[in-house]
Amino acid sequence: MTKNITKKIKFTDKGICAPKGFRASGVHVGFRENQKKKDLGLLVSDVMCNAFAVHTQNKVKGAPILVNREHLKDGKAQGIVVNSGNANTCAPNGVQVARETCRLAADALGLKAEDLLVCSTGVIGQEINIETFERGIPRVVKKLSYDDSESLARSIMTTDKITKQVAVSFEVAGKMCHIGAVAKGSGMINPNMATMLSFLTTDVSISREMLRTALLNDVADTYNQIYIDGDTSTNDTVAILANGLAGNPEIDAPGAEFDLFCEALNQVTVTLCRLLAKDGEGATKLIECVVKNAPTKRIARIVSSSVVGSDLVKTAIFGEDANWGRVLCAVGYADADFECAHIDVVLSSQAGDILVCKGSEAVNFSEEKAAKILACDEIRIDVDLHDGSKDAVAYGCDLTFGYVRINGRYRS
Repeated sequence: MTKNITKKIKFTDKGICAPKGFRASGVHVGFRENQKKKDLGLLVSDVMCNAFAVHTQNKVKGAPILVNREHLKDGKAQGIVVNSGNANTCAPNGVQVARETCRLAADALGLKAEDLLVCSTGVIGQEINIETFERGIPRVVKKLSYDDSESLARSIMTTDKITKQVAVSFEVAGKMCHIGAVAKGSGMINPNMATMLSFLTTDVSISREMLRTALLNDVADTYNQIYIDGDTSTNDTVAILANGLAGNPEIDAPGAEFDLFCEALNQVTVTLCRLLAKDGEGATKLIECVVKNAPTKRIARIVSSSVVGSDLVKTAIFGEDANWGRVLCAVGYADADFECAHIDVVLSSQAGDILVCKGSEAVNFSEEKAAKILACDEIRIDVDLHDGSKDAVAYGCDLTFGYVRINGRYRS
């Protein structure tokens, strides 16, 4: 995208409620023992939306995903009901509970059950009871607000330490438009998404086909490029709802307006990816690996993911050790065909940058300067393959003692 397009996009507030006609809420109803933690959320549009969702590639899938695929066959949805604390995966009567949850929410909202999506996140393999939804849905419906992205963001948190929400504004054909989003995710995050839920809203009028194209293209370079711990969860869902209330002429074909929409979407998703990676379980540092000059886009994605997914790279960054040999090792075992004889590696952060490898060979560099760079909480690793013209970015975090502690007692 050009700089001129990027200049047209402004970050704004209100998160997922920034687009016109979207209400959100979140309450505690008992899926989680801690009464201070919200565990049931709701997102609703005033009007029907064009909708599309991308789900986990794990062969074992949560019951909500099976229901959502049914409900999205017509490319339409008007809201999402979501709980945390229980993933509704491998649960007795899980699909029945997911369907009944949609019916309960639809009855309370005056909608059809098939026009709602349902999502769950939390512990896999636990029974989930419809009684908790029966008790909670009237409460979460009553709390709906055009200004409560925060409660929805909190309702989907599990091991997350911070809420993740963002919104942007831009003009299409003279109409002010918005894209807003919330997300959760901290562990079980592997390329091809994560224990990650991300809901996106927009008031842009855009056809179902172009909305699908925009999200699929974006996910390949954003959500599918996050790598926390090598585990792909069972419930991953990225869903987008477009209600058209901005009033712009419908975007129904490629062109300048579609490019602007895609860039705005990317600004939102990249922001969320950075927040998700930086909030990895036990993490102290965000790691971004930028692979440059690869033979193909696919190879650039594979190599960058290989670097941020390496346990040895992750532990070196945690230890603030400029052990660049681990980076080249991770590049070398990436499952792709490319030339490895001329690789340059640069480490950088707000403290500066330093060349640590040139032409796949050692160079003299200041260990003291490298240590200062790695002491920062956001680290960038640039890998120049000098074997093409395609680039890609992957997002990850360091691997710490905290990760083992959190996951060693996850259910307790």
